[in-house]
Amino acid sequence: MRSSYRRNRWGGRPPARLAAVTLALAGTLLAGTACAVDADPADPSAEVVVPTGSASPAGATPAGPTPSAVASPPARVPDTLRFTARTLDGTQFSAADLAGKPVVLWFWAPWCATCASQAWTVAELAPKYRDTVPIVGVAGLGEQKAMKDFVREFDLAGTPQLDDRAGALWRRFEVVEQSTFLIVDRDGKLIHQGFLDGEDLSRRVAALAG
Repeated sequence: MRSSYRRNRWGGRPPARLAAVTLALAGTLLAGTACAVDADPADPSAEVVVPTGSASPAGATPAGPTPSAVASPPARVPDTLRFTARTLDGTQFSAADLAGKPVVLWFWAPWCATCASQAWTVAELAPKYRDTVPIVGVAGLGEQKAMKDFVREFDLAGTPQLDDRAGALWRRFEVVEQSTFLIVDRDGKLIHQGFLDGEDLSRRVAALAG
């Protein structure tokens, strides 16, 4: 009985349960070996791909537009430019919109011969320096129709022409005669008030623009 047991245990055919376990273990080892061979680390398809919209890795800077520069604060409005009016064509005008720029105010009357002689220079300069040294006409001492005819005759429509028939701005700036030019620098300081011929006006405006 003992010798028969030994033959079955060591030298005989293994029991069926042991054979099945052995076969299963061998299959597992073979499968693991196959997986190890098929998974090639150098294969790009095996790399981890972050899907679009997923969180970025820690420490990474998310892609996106660079924040825009902070806009400059609006210029301080000086007392000299704290007024509003209407132009001869009925448009609302606010001098505060010109803050931070040199400004020329030209006080004229439609019947003034001196004003007529300077109008050509103003008509030439105003469009050229519109964005750097605005020239604003202040019409007074006359009727609106005559003022509009003056603007049309001398081609002054390209620059604001204020309707000051009531004389409010003339009194505010203490203008007592025409033609008078007021020059306000970019800080709002009044640097000239009085007569200017065409050559002087051109020179001063060019200097302010530069």
